[in-house]
Amino acid sequence: MRICETLEMKNMDKGKTIQLLKNDKKSVFFLKKGTIKIVDEHNNTVKHLVKEGNIFGELSLFDNSDTIEEQAIALEDCIICYIKVHDMEKIMQEHDSLKNGVFKIYGLRIKKLERRLSDLLYKDSATRITEFITDYIKEFGENKKDRIIAKNLLSHKDISHLTNTSRQTVSNVMSSLRKDKIIDYSSQFVSMPIKRKT
Repeated sequence: MRICETLEMKNMDKGKTIQLLKNDKKSVFFLKKGTIKIVDEHNNTVKHLVKEGNIFGELSLFDNSDTIEEQAIALEDCIICYIKVHDMEKIMQEHDSLKNGVFKIYGLRIKKLERRLSDLLYKDSATRITEFITDYIKEFGENKKDRIIAKNLLSHKDISHLTNTSRQTVSNVMSSLRKDKIIDYSSQFVSMPIKRKT
């Protein structure tokens, strides 16, 4: 209830950007609707995706420097709520459950980064791309009859950043996956068949 009283809400149109980790406007954001990608400002690479119901900008709770600069870019029309870092810190000090929840989210994000590093060391490009795309469909998609269908919000360049591969390799692998009927995609959607348990 304390957070709800403090939160401010705004619409964020597709393609719009929020600068994160700036001292003059550090905030923690709650994504009420839509999908966001977090991008490293220095090299313009996609770091991770945020889906509806999750938070972003939480690094500002742990990092007091300006050395890390990130942008949040809306992949579709979004609704976000935000709270100033100092207000969030006060509420976290009073409520351990909220503090533990934020730590858990941050821990899961670190776990995903560790997996990406492990994949980079031990898996080839085609495997990394295939696993990323199927994981993306499962995480962001909805079951419709015999398929899981997700909005196609990422460019081949975005996928190449997230899998440490080249854009051309992403194009080739996706074409092969479509040819083998593992996935299907258009400019708007990407999908895969639901595997039924036998």
